[in-house]
Amino acid sequence: MKQWTTKGGQVISRLSHGMYNCFLVSCRGRHLLVDACRKGSWKNLCRELDEQGVSGGSLAGLVLTHTHYDHAENAAAIKERYNTKIIVHQKEADYVRKGENPVIHGTLPLTGWISDRLSHLYLSRFFRYRPVDGDLMIADRYDLSPLGFQGYLLATPGHSPGSLSVILENEIAIVGDALFGVFRGSVIPPFAADEKLMAASWGNLLKTGCSVYLPAHGTARDREALERQYEKYKRKYERF
Repeated sequence: MKQWTTKGGQVISRLSHGMYNCFLVSCRGRHLLVDACRKGSWKNLCRELDEQGVSGGSLAGLVLTHTHYDHAENAAAIKERYNTKIIVHQKEADYVRKGENPVIHGTLPLTGWISDRLSHLYLSRFFRYRPVDGDLMIADRYDLSPLGFQGYLLATPGHSPGSLSVILENEIAIVGDALFGVFRGSVIPPFAADEKLMAASWGNLLKTGCSVYLPAHGTARDREALERQYEKYKRKYERF
């Protein structure tokens, strides 16, 4: 299990399930789960959480970086098993309450072709998930200290309307699908609701000062990689 530790002693564990990563932030016996992965990974996810000492009393919350099915399918089950809070952006609270997915569009030629023909159909019909009510609805920023952690939630829209990132001590950012760690030399996700807004969110992530960015797909990306992509896409959109 890959782990990172902040200067303040917070430990971030990557819980990897095939193509999907979720993350567990641990500090002084308290835990914060970031995303819930696919339904098929439920048993493995519970095993990993048990190994990390997570219990109903110690899991402070489940942060949904956004409400696409591959991040939220286990949200209702997590809430039941651990009696914890579901934390979601206010713009996506209705999606998770209905078990629905925000619509996205392709950012690359192939994914653009796919999304034009199939995205709405597949997301609305085939990838619905068990609904659950959010407990804590976030706007632009939320301080995590009341939950026992050094950091905050930051709205980083673009991939979806209510994408959130977890910023820990301005060192490490858990970013969901705000950026990808799959394609060499690139951080752009293959799908996004608003590509221009997503690039602006990259700029906001850079402003945090974080040096490590942990995406939900692929491996960690460093600050230099994000800076290169941000400058590239900023120039692209300045032309319009």
